[in-house]
Formats: sequence, C-alpha cells, structure tokens
Amino acid sequence: MFVRLTGCPLRCTWCDTAYAFYGGTDMHLEAVVDQVKAYGCSLVEITGGEPLAQPAAFELIARLCDERFEVLIETSGAIDVTPVDSRASVILDVKCPGSEMDDRMRWDNLRHLRQKDQVKFVIGDRRDYEWAVDVVKRYRLTETCPVLFSPVFATEGNDDRCSLLRPLAEWLLRDRLPVRLQVQLHKFIWDPDTRGV
Repeated sequence: MFVRLTGCPLRCTWCDTAYAFYGGTDMHLEAVVDQVKAYGCSLVEITGGEPLAQPAAFELIARLCDERFEVLIETSGAIDVTPVDSRASVILDVKCPGSEMDDRMRWDNLRHLRQKDQVKFVIGDRRDYEWAVDVVKRYRLTETCPVLFSPVFATEGNDDRCSLLRPLAEWLLRDRLPVRLQVQLHKFIWDPDTRGV
C-alpha cells in the first residue's frame, strides 16, 4: 500500500502527482500507523510529493518498521537519506535533465545505497536516456543495487500516453544495459488520472 505524504520542494516538468503539493488530510502518526494496519498488507511504500521533506516521515518509517512492515521510501534524491531507518529500503529517484530538477540532486546519497535499495531514472527522451546510462556507468550503480528505467507516462498535449515505452525498451535491449524497465502499471489498468489505486 502507498502512504502518500503532502509537499514537495521540487517541480519536475513531468510530475503526475502535483495534487500532492498541497492536498491531503492532517493525521497524527498513530492514526497513520493504525490505518496502515487496517489494510492488512505487509508491504508499505511511503511516497509523496517528497516524503523526506517532512521531518515526521523519519519517525513514521521507524514506527512501521517496528510494527514489522516491509517499508519502502520513495525519495527524489534531493534530501539526505542517511537518517532513514536502516530497516527500510530506499527507492532513490535520480532526476534526469528533462525533469529540470537535476541540479537539485544530492549526489552523496548514491554512496549510501545498499543492495536492498533501488535507483530509479524517469526517462523523458533520448537525452535523458544517454545521461542516465552515463550516471549508471560512472557510479557503477548496477553493482550496488537494482536500477530501474521508467518512461515518462504522459506529457501535456501528448495523446499517446506512453509513447516512450517501446523506444526505451529497444534502447535497453540494444545497449544490453543490466537495468529493469519499469512502467506505472496502475496507469494501464485504471484511468491514468485515478487516485488511490
């Protein structure tokens, strides 16, 4: 299940959760933990916005780990990940140039990745792809943890909601890059604008 926290200091050009900048419901930490328990799901991903922008997120991660949930934290890479409870797994989103937020990347975060963590690149075009390939090789990321390449799902005015999926798959196959192709599966199953799925 997802726990989506409100707020983000970044403004990626392709952001598909801008509603998380300001929306949501104020909840006490224990109420969030109780609601997570009520779902009966052992895997919890804390996301946003940028969840680590909220100081209480670190306590939430620890509480969920204490309750023996498998906890994933999806973060933009712009905030220090070292305070994240070591029992949780980090999904670090390295911002490609097409996001226009690549200058916000905290590169030191890559040194703190472990085998159970993941690095994700959201690819908007060929330039993003080439840039991501260079970062993967320069930092030897595939030797550290799984690496995911995910195509931007939609851009404003683009009727083909995932036009980059096939080209990205072909580039990865041609280059034999040892990364995973990731898609936002929920956007293929439900209407892409559906929330809460």
